[in-house]
Amino acid sequence: MSDLGIGIIGCGNISTSYLRLAPLFKGIEMRAVADLNMDAATARAKEYGLRAETVAGLLAADDIDIIVNLTIPDAHFAVTKSIVSAGKHAYSEKPLVLTVDEGKELEALAKSKGVQVGCAPDTFLGGAHQQVRQLVDDGAIGRVTSGSCHVMSPGMEMWHPNPDFFFLPGGGPILDLGPYYIAALINLIGPIRRVGALTSSAQAERTITSQPRAGEKIPVKTPTTINALLEFESGANITLSASWDVHAHQHSNIEIYGTEGSLFVPDPNFFGGDIKLAGKDGKINPVTAWAHPFGIPNQDQGRTNYRTAGLADMAMAIHEGRDARCAMARALHGVDAMVSILKSGETGQFVTLSTSCTRPEALDADAAAALLR
Repeated sequence: MSDLGIGIIGCGNISTSYLRLAPLFKGIEMRAVADLNMDAATARAKEYGLRAETVAGLLAADDIDIIVNLTIPDAHFAVTKSIVSAGKHAYSEKPLVLTVDEGKELEALAKSKGVQVGCAPDTFLGGAHQQVRQLVDDGAIGRVTSGSCHVMSPGMEMWHPNPDFFFLPGGGPILDLGPYYIAALINLIGPIRRVGALTSSAQAERTITSQPRAGEKIPVKTPTTINALLEFESGANITLSASWDVHAHQHSNIEIYGTEGSLFVPDPNFFGGDIKLAGKDGKINPVTAWAHPFGIPNQDQGRTNYRTAGLADMAMAIHEGRDARCAMARALHGVDAMVSILKSGETGQFVTLSTSCTRPEALDADAAAALLR
C-alpha cells in the first residue's frame, strides 16, 4: 500500500517521539510539522528533515492525509475539530477531549466527513501488555473478577519545564496518566459500566523545582489524589488510585485477579516490562517474555518504546476498511470513565457511563510485525 502523508500540529516535547519512531512503521510518512509558534515548527522541521507549515497551511496541504494533534489537552477538541473539518483523518494525543459532549460532536463530524479519528495511548499494543492479553484470553487466571491499579508520585513540577497545565482543569493525574490505565483495562477486560470516587488535593499551590522556573508557585485547580472504583460490564470490579501527592509507595502498577489466579501487569505507560503469574496455589512466578516485535528493547537502558504503533495501525485500518485498535469509540469511552470519576468525586455519587465500546482486536506477534517496515 502507498504511504499516507502525516503532519503534526504541536512541536513540543512529545513530538520528538513521534518523529523519531515513525520511520519504523509501514504505511506512514512524516512530511510536515506546524505550531502556533513558527520558530518552534521551523526548528523541529529542520531537526527531522521535514517542512514547516503554518497550522492553516498544514490543514490545507494536499500531501497530508492524517494530522497528529500534539497540542495541550485543553486545545485537543478545537484542533481535532479543525482537522476533521478540513476533511483529514486525525490522531490525537491523550486525552481525546475533556468532555463527552465534545467527543460525541467530533464523532458525528467525523462520520459526516467520512474520516477516521484515533487517539493515544497505544502502549497497550506493546509486547508485554499484549502477552497479558493473550494470558487473559487463554484463561490463565480464569474469569477476571477484580484487580487494582496504582499510579502515584510526588508530582510533575520537579521535571517538566512548564508544568502549569498539569494542575488545571483538564490536567491532574486522572486525565494525564489515567488514559494509560483505562486503555490497558479496556484491552484486558472490556467496557466500564459505572464508577465511583473520592478526590482531593494535598496543596492549594505547588512550587516548581525544575528549570528554568524553579521557585515559582503555580495554583492547583484540579484534584491531585483520586481513589476510584470501576465496575466493568463483565462484572469485574477494579480499584484505581492516581495521585501526585505520594512520595513513596510499594504498590504494583496493575494486578488482575481471576477465579483461577492472579496476573501482575507492568506499567501501562510503557510498551515493555515484566509479567508475573500466580495460580490457585498462590505462588507468584515470572512469565517468560514471548517473542513479540513490540517487546524488543530499542532505547537506552533496555527501554522499549514503539510509540506511533497506534497511528500506523490506524493508517493500515484505513486501507483495510477495519476498526483501528486506538479508535475514537474506545478513546471516548475512556474520557467518559475519567470525567465520570471526577464527577463522582464532586458529587459523592456513583456515575453510570453514557458510552460503551468493544475490546480492541489483539495484536499478536505476526500482526505487530505486519506494521513494521
